[in-house]
Amino acid sequence: MSVTLRPAESADLLPVGALHQRSRVAAYSSFLPAEALADPTPEAMGEYWVHRWTWERADHLMTVAERDGVLAGFSYFGPDDAGDPATGLLNAIHLEPTERGRGVGRALMLDALTNMRARGWRRAVLWVLRDNTHARHFYERGGWHPTGQQRDETIGTALTPQLRYTRPL
Repeated sequence: MSVTLRPAESADLLPVGALHQRSRVAAYSSFLPAEALADPTPEAMGEYWVHRWTWERADHLMTVAERDGVLAGFSYFGPDDAGDPATGLLNAIHLEPTERGRGVGRALMLDALTNMRARGWRRAVLWVLRDNTHARHFYERGGWHPTGQQRDETIGTALTPQLRYTRPL
């Protein structure tokens, strides 16, 4: 069973949204209440990606991972949200829950880092939920380090503290 990576196409966005929602529920259900994860629906998350990609695809890249032709995960990155021209922001890596621990996330991360370097960025940053210890360990194994910056965002109705991580490219 082989995994392939490729740039996303328009037809991928609705399935990516549904996968994103399943991934969030699986990854966050141990520390966020079910009502916070119930919205958006998989369909609404797909529409979110359709609209976001329409506006950002000129300077962002979404890569999809497929295992034997079936969507297994995706990554999404673009310019740093703080405006540093030497830095890229890894906005997302999400996996089909059954793909967790099977190397797809690592492949997507390494691909994103390679593509960030190709854009001339010297540093990468990301935001990760403070309570998502699995993701934090995943990124730390990949050479990422906390910067000490924190922000609060909402997921559904839940306020979620996030930590900023960085690594050189």
